[in-house]
Amino acid sequence: MMNRFVLYLFVLFAFLLINYAAAPAAHTQAQGALDSRFGAVEAFWAPNEAAELGVGWERILFYWNEIQPTGPNDWNTLHVPEEWLVEARSNGRTVVGLLKNTPTWATDGEFAAGVPYGLYLPIDDPGNLWANYARRAATYYGARGVNHWIIWNEPDIAPDVYGHEFAGSIQDYVQLLKVAYLAIKEVNPSAVIHLGGMTYWHDQGYLRRLLQAIVAEPDAAANNYYFDVVSLHIYFRPETIYTIVGNAYGVQSQVGISPLKAVWINETNARPNQDPEWPVTVQNFQIDLEQQAWYIIQAHAIGFHAGASRIAVYKLVDVNLAPGEESWGLIRPHDFSRRPAFYAYQNVIQYLAGFTNVQRERTDNYYIFTFSRPQGVTRILWARTQSSVNLNIPALSATAQLVQANGETIALQASSGVYNLTLPGARCTDGCYMGGPPIFLVEEGATVQIVPTAAPGITIDPTPTVGTPITETVTLPVTVTLTITATAEPSPTPTVTAAPSLTPTFTPTPPATQIALAATPTPVAATPVVPPAVEVEDESAAASPIGLWFLGGGLALTLGLVVVSLRRRG
Repeated sequence: MMNRFVLYLFVLFAFLLINYAAAPAAHTQAQGALDSRFGAVEAFWAPNEAAELGVGWERILFYWNEIQPTGPNDWNTLHVPEEWLVEARSNGRTVVGLLKNTPTWATDGEFAAGVPYGLYLPIDDPGNLWANYARRAATYYGARGVNHWIIWNEPDIAPDVYGHEFAGSIQDYVQLLKVAYLAIKEVNPSAVIHLGGMTYWHDQGYLRRLLQAIVAEPDAAANNYYFDVVSLHIYFRPETIYTIVGNAYGVQSQVGISPLKAVWINETNARPNQDPEWPVTVQNFQIDLEQQAWYIIQAHAIGFHAGASRIAVYKLVDVNLAPGEESWGLIRPHDFSRRPAFYAYQNVIQYLAGFTNVQRERTDNYYIFTFSRPQGVTRILWARTQSSVNLNIPALSATAQLVQANGETIALQASSGVYNLTLPGARCTDGCYMGGPPIFLVEEGATVQIVPTAAPGITIDPTPTVGTPITETVTLPVTVTLTITATAEPSPTPTVTAAPSLTPTFTPTPPATQIALAATPTPVAATPVVPPAVEVEDESAAASPIGLWFLGGGLALTLGLVVVSLRRRG
């Protein structure tokens, strides 16, 4: 009996060893499958749902006043628990840290928003409190996989306006950025530095004045202009994304920054105040659950076409909300149930992951965005006005899947080389904030040629003639992530071009029934698929710490039982 027991223990030991040996390979495969362009703010609150969606990056707040609450010798690592970073790393998500909130001991100004003491001292002077904090944060958290840092938040909101977060002048923010850039790069040359997220509408000229002030710094050009990424916050009206992203590229060009820095949309969403399970009274932007779902799809189609390198939904789930407070999450705060927008985002990632270029066709009445992917072609279509639109869409293959925002799928067959579709109109109760229900037209194995020629965002989006399609294209680099160096990611390049020929190469099947899309579908989960392997940042160390703990515990238990059994035998 005892010999059998010992044999069993060694079999268990071998099982643990084999599973652990296989774990890093599976882990690497999961990481390689993520497309890091798709993000969610604070994904750590719902890690299982983030992994299910395939979220490739998340933003986490690093409050200075929480990490060093009473003085420069504090270091409260419980503010950002290491478990969040370990979980993100094990699931292949890039963490982007946001540094903000001056502690009371570090400023004579407003709490959290005040300009830090010693900001204009050299970065190696102990009196430059901000330099010390930025350097220490980059050292400590850089060793834990955090290599992206956003420097403060929404500095374009003036101090006398509700919601402002930085009480200093533009020159103060330039110095804040400059000090953080130099201090962080000193300890982590591979770190990526982001401008604080810009709201645009609070001060439409702020980014231009900021970049002019940066360029005027004597050593700015020699130091990469003290930043690598422009960060944007865009809400409620997806068509404004063209203006805001275009402005972010255009002003860089106008002030002489070259090459252009990447532009990320760090926050985007349309808060559904008309959620029956979480109603909120608001004065502006009355949004229902379906409209939130439509917004998520439209914002990603427009954002990527406009030249955004990465986009993040604000946010995956809200926590610690009181009833009646605005809830933005794809997941409800009180019971973690999923809103329709969750499934919409699932479809966005599933059917766009790995795309290499995107083309837009538009009239006053509709949009068609064509994304070329390794598996085929995905087109996203929606009506722009309250009127429904009937379209004959040139087919790229004999069959397609029509996927609605909630994940419901209809199999289509082309008729005479086209798919005949009806797009329902937009919902415009107190304004047309967005278009109607978007659909995905997915053709596996299809190809389409898209040839871009110009730089992004330099010209204002032209106004189309009614009924005349205008086709515009943008190609993204095959490497879809920002390389962690001092040089920004290659910029996407949209332009206005003639529409490519979409001649089908198949024998038409018998006529298909016209598909009229329901405007009010019931949410159902999309069938998850593994997106194609694309290059991601090197977030992989070999083994997950969780795997090490599991293995160590298993080995200890096994060896302990072996020793006990041997002693009993003696």
